[in-house]
Amino acid sequence: MKFRSVFDIIGPVMIGPSSSHTAGAARIGKMARQLYGRPPQWAKVHLYGSFAKTYQGHGTDVAIVGGLLNFDTYDERIKEAFDYAKEAGMEVDFIEEEGSSDHPNTARIKLGDETGEFELVGISIGGGKAEITELNGFELRLTGESPAILVMHNDRYGAIAAVTKVLAQYEINIGHMEVARKEAGQEAMMVIETDGRIPEVAMEELKDCEHILQVVTISE
Repeated sequence: MKFRSVFDIIGPVMIGPSSSHTAGAARIGKMARQLYGRPPQWAKVHLYGSFAKTYQGHGTDVAIVGGLLNFDTYDERIKEAFDYAKEAGMEVDFIEEEGSSDHPNTARIKLGDETGEFELVGISIGGGKAEITELNGFELRLTGESPAILVMHNDRYGAIAAVTKVLAQYEINIGHMEVARKEAGQEAMMVIETDGRIPEVAMEELKDCEHILQVVTISE
C-alpha cells in the first residue's frame, strides 16, 4: 500500500507517523489553546532539540497548529491545519532554536490577540503524551491526561482553602495539586488535577472566591 503523505497513517487515537513528534505536539498545542481560553489571533512557536531538527518531516508544525485550533490528536483535519488556521485568521510562525533545552522535544509557544497574550513551555514525552512545564514564568507540571483547573490568584491567606472548599462541596476529588508563586504576597498559581470533570456551576463559584483572579479548565 502506498501512502500519499505521512498523515494518511492515522491510528484510532492519534495521528502518525510519530507519537512524540505529531500526537504529542498536537496535545501541546491543544493544551495551549485550552489554557488561553479562546482562539488566538497569532502564535509564535519556538522549537528546540529534535523538534527543531525534524518538525517539518514529522509533521510537528501542522500538529501544533491543529492543537491550537482545538483539534484532538486523532482528528483528520490536522493534516489541513494550516488551511484551517488561515480561514480562522490565525497567523503562526515557527522559529528553530539552536540553544539546548531540558528535554529534546520542547516547544515554547507564545499566543496572543488584541486583549492579551501568554506564553508556555510544553514537552512531548512519548506515546502521544505531553506535559506543560512552564506558564507565564511559573514552573508547573500539567499532563492534560485528567480534568484539571488552573487558578491564578493573589498570594493571600485562605485562597487555597477557598478553592478546595468549593471542590469538596461538589464532591470533586483532587488527584494532584501544586502551587507556585514568583514572590511572596504577589500573584500565584494553583494547578489542580481531579478525578472527574468540574461542573460549570462549580467553576462559577471558584471565580467568585476571594483573591481569585482567573480560573481556566482543561478537559482530558
